[in-house]
Amino acid sequence: SNSSVFDDKKLDDEQNQNQNQNQNQSPLKNEKFDQDVTKLRHINDDEFKLTKYSMSSKISTFGLKGKALSYLITSSCVIGFSLFGYDQGLMAGIITAPQFVETFPAVGGESHHATVIQGAVTSCYELGCFFGALAAMYLGDKYGRKPLIITGAIIIIIGTFISIFPFKNHWALGHFVIARVITGIGNGFNTATIPIYQAELSDPKYRGRLVNLEGSFVAVGTLIAYWIDFGLSYASGSVSWRLPISLQIVFAGYVLITIIGLPESPRYLISKNKIDEARYILSQVNDCSINDESLIEEVILVKDANNRFEKQISIRELFKPSKHQYLKRMIIGSSGQFFQQFTGCNAAIYYSTVLFETTVGLDRRLSLVLGGVFATVYALFTIPSFFLVDRLGRRPLFLIGASGQGTAFLIAFGCLTHDNKNNAKGAAFGLFLFIAFFAFTILPMPWVYPPEINSMRTRTMGASVSTCTNWLSNFAVVMFTPIFINQSKWGCYLFFALINFIYIPVIYFYYPETAGRSLEEIDIIFAKAHVENKAAYKVAQELPKLSTKEIEEEGIKLGLYEEEEEFIHESNSIMTHRSNAVAAGNNNNEFDV
Repeated sequence: SNSSVFDDKKLDDEQNQNQNQNQNQSPLKNEKFDQDVTKLRHINDDEFKLTKYSMSSKISTFGLKGKALSYLITSSCVIGFSLFGYDQGLMAGIITAPQFVETFPAVGGESHHATVIQGAVTSCYELGCFFGALAAMYLGDKYGRKPLIITGAIIIIIGTFISIFPFKNHWALGHFVIARVITGIGNGFNTATIPIYQAELSDPKYRGRLVNLEGSFVAVGTLIAYWIDFGLSYASGSVSWRLPISLQIVFAGYVLITIIGLPESPRYLISKNKIDEARYILSQVNDCSINDESLIEEVILVKDANNRFEKQISIRELFKPSKHQYLKRMIIGSSGQFFQQFTGCNAAIYYSTVLFETTVGLDRRLSLVLGGVFATVYALFTIPSFFLVDRLGRRPLFLIGASGQGTAFLIAFGCLTHDNKNNAKGAAFGLFLFIAFFAFTILPMPWVYPPEINSMRTRTMGASVSTCTNWLSNFAVVMFTPIFINQSKWGCYLFFALINFIYIPVIYFYYPETAGRSLEEIDIIFAKAHVENKAAYKVAQELPKLSTKEIEEEGIKLGLYEEEEEFIHESNSIMTHRSNAVAAGNNNNEFDV
């Protein structure tokens, strides 16, 4: 309609008016912001009773503060994430092991049927992860980050316990698949929630490095699993695969024990109007006074943003054009996870041992050794990302990764077109080169990016949609890879090489730099991009780092908050209209009776 808040001319007119008004009014707004800071009551440092350990407490901290508390939060998050990598390495080493095939005969051999079963047994875990991440999308804002991580860890322990006990001739394959789906649901909860939890408890200066650490620990989990598989390959009985699977309980148990004694996300508490508790947690994490001026400014900024964005976004709002660019940001965040899978990572990781054995033609023992070396290279090459993620930035790492991975798969493709022993060694080199590039670029970046790129109103939904995209894509790739390789040894590598090269322009034209930016600054970047009709990556390059007050000023200048109020007013009007229509319908029915 002509009165739509999305009318381009109206938005342009309002923008010009806001800019003219705010040139004169911004000092008053700053004064208003300063007054808001003083509204929060003074809290005595000893007002909150120290809670060291409690499942129900939102402010438990193990009695720690400052760096010690931050280290424990990070350790819980990275161990939780390492379960993802552990499962990748676990299945790579056991899926074709003689001891595993003895219990599950359907996965043995190189026939088309066997490769389909191998893909299904491996990928069913990803399917469970997808449903877990989907559930986290709906439950995250309702119950909080901490309860979801606790629930995820408990489900993983239950699923792992079930998966240890399938026996031959007692519906073993079905038993194992169901157990892996259950374990996957728990991991889906955690992979969707942990990056948000870490991001919301991190200083912007270190946030990228810390969330990056989670993604990098996927490689550490893979490394541990590969070498455990290799060591137990010498065992003659089913302990060779039951023990590696059962060790998932150790990882999940650590997460469960630590997260119970850790605090809830302060941003989540602010969204539930638990301001004092949020201030206490921030004071403990930052090791400062609960009445510290910069801490209170941060709380006020987040509180104001939450007040503006407290209404959950509807599907209709998501698809409507706005300065917030909700849909575009969600697609950008999810695209990283999509391309992470379709650029070939799990084709190499889940099936590296199988590739060395069947495609490259090495014997079983040497294939397991090379699989362990492969995982070691994978883990070691995550180290550069810690130094580069904030120093070099997100965009350059994405671009380096896609370029290097594409080149590596071209080498593997070229070597496998003529099948001989020397060329097989070249193909193996291509796989090692791929994993080296992947480890410090496309492995961690898609986990760092979605919590940063999405708006506050869509942060939980955006991170969950991104994680769901990862697991669905993961499921598809893990399912079709053994079949694809069985039908065409080199065609698979050509496919992944092309996808990597297609990803490069997507990164360049659509991914803005987020390194060192607060989560609120990203809102400003996309709003300016919309208003000025520029690409977001160009705005991010031109916009200097903003202070808390400058973020508030820019938001007012861009009309972000007025637009949000119009959204809410429009949504409320629609709901009122619907309610009146239903009431009128009910009255008519009563009259007819």
